[in-house]
Amino acid sequence: MRIALTHNLRLSDAEEEAEFDTEATVHALAEAIERLGHRVERIEVSGPASVTAARLEALSPDLIFNTAEGRRGRFREAFFPALFEELGFPYTGSDAYALTVTLDKQLTKLMLREHGVRTPGWQFVERLGDLKPEELHFPLIVKPNFEGSSKGITQDSVAENVDALKQKVQAALERYPAGILVEEYIVGRDLAVPFLANVDNDFAGVLAPVEYVFDPEVTRGRRYAIYDYELKTKHDRAVTVRAPAQLSVDMADRLRRTARTVFQKFDCNDLGRIDFRLSDAGVPFFLELNALPSLEPGAGLFAAAALEGLHYDGVIDAVIQSAARRYRIRENKGRAQSRPTRKGPLRVGFAFNVKRVKPTADGAEDREAEYDSPTTLQAIREAIASYGHEVIDLEATPDLPLLLGATPVDVVFNIAEGFRGRNRESQVPAILELLDIPYTGSDPATLALALDKGLAKKVVRAAGIDTPNFQLMTTGRERLDRQFTRWPLMVKPVAEGSSKGVVKKSVCHSETELREVVRELVERYQQPALIEEYVGGREFTVGLLGERRPKVLPVMEIVFTDKSDPTPIYKFEDKLEANDRIRYEVPAKLEPAQVERIRAAARGAFIALGCRDVARIDFRMDETGRIYFLECNPLPGLTPGWSDLVLIAQGEGMDYRTLIGEILSGAINRYKERAVRRRDADLAR
Repeated sequence: MRIALTHNLRLSDAEEEAEFDTEATVHALAEAIERLGHRVERIEVSGPASVTAARLEALSPDLIFNTAEGRRGRFREAFFPALFEELGFPYTGSDAYALTVTLDKQLTKLMLREHGVRTPGWQFVERLGDLKPEELHFPLIVKPNFEGSSKGITQDSVAENVDALKQKVQAALERYPAGILVEEYIVGRDLAVPFLANVDNDFAGVLAPVEYVFDPEVTRGRRYAIYDYELKTKHDRAVTVRAPAQLSVDMADRLRRTARTVFQKFDCNDLGRIDFRLSDAGVPFFLELNALPSLEPGAGLFAAAALEGLHYDGVIDAVIQSAARRYRIRENKGRAQSRPTRKGPLRVGFAFNVKRVKPTADGAEDREAEYDSPTTLQAIREAIASYGHEVIDLEATPDLPLLLGATPVDVVFNIAEGFRGRNRESQVPAILELLDIPYTGSDPATLALALDKGLAKKVVRAAGIDTPNFQLMTTGRERLDRQFTRWPLMVKPVAEGSSKGVVKKSVCHSETELREVVRELVERYQQPALIEEYVGGREFTVGLLGERRPKVLPVMEIVFTDKSDPTPIYKFEDKLEANDRIRYEVPAKLEPAQVERIRAAARGAFIALGCRDVARIDFRMDETGRIYFLECNPLPGLTPGWSDLVLIAQGEGMDYRTLIGEILSGAINRYKERAVRRRDADLAR
């Protein structure tokens, strides 16, 4: 199977990352999954959820092996399982409901009270005034209600009188305002009862109890024998797991029966762990249920599983097999039956135009300036293939329709610029739509519209977004529009990209200059010339990813460093190779209000033009702070380490592979939707 290993990576010793997985744990899990014969993709989920969703859509895994804890809030453990369900991916572990309830210690205890499960006396406290110490027996332990890994629990958490209790409760509420649990402290031993659903035994997968044993050299002088935060982090090597726990057979069976009731009550899937406290009087008390237990090598789950003859890989395999059975993934090879997509890797067609003629800096040779170099094409191929897909080259020549007919593909990653004319960027998508093949990027209408800068400006202006005044000339002899009240004016081809035709003399300071430039452009590019007001000030570009509610990436500024030039522009030669006239700042140094105005304009233009999956939009901001739309590129360059969109993504913390995955995810999602439509149509016949 193709398995995504979703996790939060622990990067520091900060308490908020205490429940995250160390690099060693993630590595051990990934290696075990690979040894079991699966292909594993590690997906760290601590960044924006949209990035995680896009990476999963791009990978399209057969199963998600989930250890992600989430970052914040009372529902954090439930967040990613809920996301997986929304995306339609099978995953290991309990569902969002079970994870939400079990993270809430007091709610768990309330539910178990109805089933006769013994717990220490407790109170849930959200405000100091809620505290009623007279109803409990001292000593009392104060702990966060919505935390795991013993976060917030120290030797100082135990109170032996009312005054001390109030102080500790007040301090705990300041750190954990969502609520705390005040619980009677039970003198005794810490036990854990793990669960592996795939283990066939007399207790429905509940394993033998294990016991936590503390090194007396480390714990000497401690007043309370509790498995606190310090022991779980700073002195973790001072804690060993004794398996099985030193218990009578009757007590061990009693704990396993109780645990079975609890796991079944909360409908836990695949794996779990329950913590008990066995009092010195021999009475077991339920403390908490962890439906997302640690899979660190050496954890209690593995010690208990070893008693069943399962080594580390066997435990991981048991989790995978249990999830595969729940989702009816046949023979552990292929997708769940509920996902109507083809089995095995997707066949991703890669539509492109290859750059064989190198452009010159003066713009005299720019015929293939918008095409992509073999190096860029190979980087994209490798990024797509890294998600487990098969990549099939589809060079966009006039033979492409025949090639598509002879080469079945599931989806197409499209960066093809097309052949000729102002509709050229829409040609490949139009062919793909005719053949009902999902593809990345905007549809033919948007690509044709955006390439025509004049039409794009009309649409964007109608949406309430400012753009410089403009006019089209087809000969250079037309009357100059009276709306232009000042010089200089800017002249460029109306339907070219990559700044083709944009050179130093494109900024015209007189009508004579302007008409000469217009005539040159019309003759050379066989299309009208666009004339627009030159907007002095700063230039920005914004990348967007997604569809109906696009994600706006950080604003990037194209900084003009030649202060002797009063009218700088982002010229054709600036996009060919690095120079000292241009540098890039991402994120741009702007006030928050300015950033929001640019982001709002970018989002508005993206939606008005009907873009999807990806686009890059250019703006100028004049001296008064007014934002002007210049143009939209829904087929932006993807050269690693160079193209504007790639630099913007890096500013977001998004590597090249993830960027390609985000773009690809839109097409894969449409592929799945098409599969559902076809299935429904077949059923309706």
